[in-house]
Amino acid sequence: MAEQMSVDSVPPTAPASTGVHYDFQDAQSGDLGALAAIADAMKSDSLADRLESLKRLGVLALAMGEERTREELVPFLDESIDDEDELLLSLAEVLGDFVQYVGGPKYAYVLLRPLENLAAAEETVVREKAVESINKLVDVMDQPQVEEYLIPSIARLSSGEWFTSRSSAAGLYAAAYGKVTDAIQSKLRAGYDALCKDETPMIRRAAAANLEGLVGRIEKDHVVSFAIPNFRRLAGDDQDSVRLLTVEPLVAITKRLDTDECRNLLGDSVQRLCGDKSWRVRYMVADHFVAVATNVKDRGLQEELVNVAIALMHDNEAEVRGAICTQLDGLADLAAPDAIVTRLQGPLQELVDDPSQHVRATLAKHIGSLCRVFGKDGTIEHLLPLLLRLLKDTFPDVRLNIISKLDVVDRVVGIDSLSQSLLPAIVELAEDKQWRVRLAIIEYVPLIASQLGVHFFDEQLSNLCMSWLGDPVYSIREAATTNLKKLTEVFGVDWARSTIIPKILAMATHPNYLYRMTTIFAITTIAPSVTPEIVRDLILPSLEGLVNDPIPNIRFNVAKSMEPLTAALRRSPDTAPLEGSVIRPTLARLEEDSDPDVRFFAHRSLLAIDSAASQASVTA
Repeated sequence: MAEQMSVDSVPPTAPASTGVHYDFQDAQSGDLGALAAIADAMKSDSLADRLESLKRLGVLALAMGEERTREELVPFLDESIDDEDELLLSLAEVLGDFVQYVGGPKYAYVLLRPLENLAAAEETVVREKAVESINKLVDVMDQPQVEEYLIPSIARLSSGEWFTSRSSAAGLYAAAYGKVTDAIQSKLRAGYDALCKDETPMIRRAAAANLEGLVGRIEKDHVVSFAIPNFRRLAGDDQDSVRLLTVEPLVAITKRLDTDECRNLLGDSVQRLCGDKSWRVRYMVADHFVAVATNVKDRGLQEELVNVAIALMHDNEAEVRGAICTQLDGLADLAAPDAIVTRLQGPLQELVDDPSQHVRATLAKHIGSLCRVFGKDGTIEHLLPLLLRLLKDTFPDVRLNIISKLDVVDRVVGIDSLSQSLLPAIVELAEDKQWRVRLAIIEYVPLIASQLGVHFFDEQLSNLCMSWLGDPVYSIREAATTNLKKLTEVFGVDWARSTIIPKILAMATHPNYLYRMTTIFAITTIAPSVTPEIVRDLILPSLEGLVNDPIPNIRFNVAKSMEPLTAALRRSPDTAPLEGSVIRPTLARLEEDSDPDVRFFAHRSLLAIDSAASQASVTA
């Protein structure tokens, strides 16, 4: 078959051998030599060349035409499949998007045969990609094609001798189900039922993993007669790797049933999964707990499941306790608010002191969602003490997660109550040894400031914000400058002029060059938020002193700052002339600096200023 696949009018080429280099650059333009190189490289001993040829397969198919692609190229690909997993994976992916080259959806079935072979490959990722590509083909195939070509393919895979083909078959039933007659649907259900009973655990795992998709396609009657019995069988499997995969099908099944059916048909199965002897199964239940509990619809069963959730909070495995913590928000809706508040207080107290830092960090991230259920008084009485303990946790991620969710608490209790209870701890965390915690505090300050008001901020937080400008960690200094810009937008330009700008400019004469550098960063950041007059009267005079700084890094950052300052000055006709009298002469001096970096950035700023001026004149 390989000899039959050729490109018309292409001179014969030498046989492929190790070390031959193939030039694919001209293939897109239809260069015949390059097309021949693609065809030849597909038989090369070099894996890299064969992979490259697959990437260019569409170009070769276009050159050959749709008919020859169907009759020669696709069979060639099928027959020349080798054992290189990387190549097989690439081929499986390419074939899924190859319908346009074989003549469109009418001929999509042509691609099924090579993909069927790939679906039986030994490597899992190759099989998964082949199944994914087959399902893509099914989307464009009509019913006659599905029944004539896909159904026999599924049958062959389902009855394959090796587990690889049968596990792939499980992923094809859902896509085919909606495109065949009732009689064939009955056969598909029988075939899937056989996979659920297969003696090989890996096949049962595949059946459990793909049952969810099939549940969404079958009729309601068959959910009861087909899906639930298979779910129960798999949920009772002796392999926990099978049982844990039944949680997602359970969610899909509960969505299709009414309240009475959920209680009568699934109540016992849900309880058994929740109390499974394997922690991995309990973890899956905990991770999907709200979805399961919400969809069962029966209020009595939901009340019972709250007790199950509390039991999972006391589970021996930290992973299970952490997973149920992610469900706190939805869990609060499964029972009356008063009952939830009463029943969760004890478990939450224990989780705050959990020996696993992962569990405490997860709790810190999600405990704020309970505030809406506890209400203002309940949050102040029961949750704020827990939040305070978590804020003082020894593990930085716990503190970080609490800080990042304080706005949720604030919406319920108000900033006054929050500041009285937690602000001292927040101020303490502003000097935390973990820079990520300090960063989170900085990002939260504008919210606190906007709600506490300028007077409270000046008394409690102003000095703190300025101290961050001298932090040894660059990310903190950078965030601190952005923080000052946001505060200027919150409290206004007059406040910035009288309060923070003088403090920033005072650092311009600090003996430590990092403080002087931060001054430049800060004024560059806040310049767009202040008036041109402030730039003229306060900022420019301070920068003029830094032009002659002995540190080159300071001087070239002065040069970089001139561009945003020029934009600020142009906003007013009174300050715009300073561009010619101050900005450009300053940059001209820096262009003659002894340091090459200073000269470079000074020249670049001049070019940027000229460009902005040209654009402004064109717009005008």
